Amino acid sequence: MHQGTTAVRPPQAGQARTRHKQGERHAGDAIVLGLREAIAGGRHWYPALLEAVGQWTAPEEVYQGRGYCYLIENEAFDWLLLAERLCQEIEDLAPEQERNALLFLGRPPLPLGKDEFRRLLGPAKYRGYLNYYYGVMAEGSLQMAEKEELRKELQSRCCAREARLLDEVFLKVYGADHDTMLGRFRKKKGYPAADSISLTELHEFTYWLFKYRMANSDPARIASDTRKGLLCLRRLHPEAEA
Repeated sequence: MHQGTTAVRPPQAGQARTRHKQGERHAGDAIVLGLREAIAGGRHWYPALLEAVGQWTAPEEVYQGRGYCYLIENEAFDWLLLAERLCQEIEDLAPEQERNALLFLGRPPLPLGKDEFRRLLGPAKYRGYLNYYYGVMAEGSLQMAEKEELRKELQSRCCAREARLLDEVFLKVYGADHDTMLGRFRKKKGYPAADSISLTELHEFTYWLFKYRMANSDPARIASDTRKGLLCLRRLHPEAEA
């Protein structure tokens, strides 16, 4: 199974691995109510949203039939996924164009400095966001950068091996092909083999690959590959700055 050729499954209701506790649901309801009241009282929706994200306690949940996993390995925090979920609660209070720019382009409606962003999320959530930034976003961008380089190399030699690009990238970066690494990941996590992969599992897999690379590469290679991933990420998503 190749990530580049297999459709990524959208998360389904049954894929949140544990339902959030009753108390967390009530806490979430109170946070949503506070968010709506803050915006209705005149506060701009974006900082109010970030503050609600900082207050949120459930690492995952099922909401309106969809599973949301906000925290990977209890370390990497996908704050934009939580923002997407909370934005559904304020559709009547926040402009649609601004919400879409944030969720789909990572473009905030207000320029907030890094210190203010950290303050609103809180120290723990901000650390989790940094883990996600480096472990999921930058790691995925490293794979893209390596794939672009390899594609150019093959094109210059008139080689048509597009179907093998992903495996060759994985061999170069992780020392084994894609299916082998995915199999190791699923075995370690106790997940069943499948011909497709959900978006949640894909993010978990990418974060696992990041930690695998940190543990199995020499420091100079780690620094070089991480720099390459960050450069690609900043080129593709300049708004997504850690």
